[in-house]
Amino acid sequence: MIRLNDIKLPLNHPDDALGKAVIARLGVPESDLLSYTVFKRSYDARKKHAIQLIYIVDVCLPAEQEGKLLSRGLSPSPNMEYAFVAQVSDFPKPDQQRPIVVGFGPCGILAALILAQMGLKPIVLDRGQDVRQRTQDTWGLWRKRKLNTESNVQYGEGGAGTFSDGKLYSQVKDKRFLGRKVMTEFVKAGAPEEILMVSKPHIGTFKLVKMVENIRAEIIRLGGEIRFDSKVVAFHREATADGNGQVSGVTLSSGETLHSKHIILAIGHSARDTFATLRDQGVYMEAKPFSIGFRIEHPEGRPSFWKNSPIVP
Repeated sequence: MIRLNDIKLPLNHPDDALGKAVIARLGVPESDLLSYTVFKRSYDARKKHAIQLIYIVDVCLPAEQEGKLLSRGLSPSPNMEYAFVAQVSDFPKPDQQRPIVVGFGPCGILAALILAQMGLKPIVLDRGQDVRQRTQDTWGLWRKRKLNTESNVQYGEGGAGTFSDGKLYSQVKDKRFLGRKVMTEFVKAGAPEEILMVSKPHIGTFKLVKMVENIRAEIIRLGGEIRFDSKVVAFHREATADGNGQVSGVTLSSGETLHSKHIILAIGHSARDTFATLRDQGVYMEAKPFSIGFRIEHPEGRPSFWKNSPIVP
């Protein structure tokens, strides 16, 4: 396939305009255009009355035609397929320890899903509740001022982002197309297919809950195990020859200990007690800088106290 960049069309262009623009850019007969898919669609709104859509398109042509165009300097479509680092069949031991994922927010969900797809049957631990119960607990605080300290807007299935509006874009450059894997899994779980191509993808709070449930169901179908109301209170390490130690398991608030040398911490920044536990057990940590902002809202119109303000024209 061939990738074409920077195809510009008017905001309200007809449905067949993009295909015609692709043919015109390539200079090939219409019969040679086997198919095309939009990789990305963004906006150029610098001119208020001439808003344009900007497309990046992957085009499929007959092999001979593609070869000719590539030899003239056009770019091939990159390989965006996600490559797993391993599969369960790669491990020689049938009793391979199951990995443990601590936390079931965005990071934990995707980590557990990838591990499940690799055949490793992860065990997921979250101190909070499943997303439906957690929603009730969160609204219980917001509406009735009743706080469940372990199941709220910070803790529980889906993480804090479950109660946001589902924006899925950032400034991070994604040269390996890892974000594509995330978006693809979201679409499989029920997100709108357009998130794969729009420049600022967005899902919406009400769709997120069902998506989270669907991903959980897929992890379980692949052999994973999800445990809610399972707070990790201690980490275990065993000595190694280099003196650094090797993680060997976790203990839950129930008193149960799970043994594994493969543990992913996806605890989020709100789990301050877990950070304290790690510090007390000698785990090195350092602060990470982050941005913080605030929003100011006021009624439309000019308040009376502005009348004599020197900063108001």
